Amino acid sequence: MKFLLEVDLDSTGWDEGTAVQELERILRYWGGNLRHCEMTPGDGQALYDSGHREVGRWTVTSE
Repeated sequence: MKFLLEVDLDSTGWDEGTAVQELERILRYWGGNLRHCEMTPGDGQALYDSGHREVGRWTVTSE
């Protein structure tokens, strides 16, 4: 089983400083929220930046 977290940095338009801040926020928020998820293959959710724009997703695969 694998846990994958993907953020498409090319589509965000963030500069380097903003990218670091947004990634820290995403990891903090979603890391804390994982206890509410089933964590079985096929599970996943969209990831949003501080402007509420979808920038990626996390998924659990059976690989």
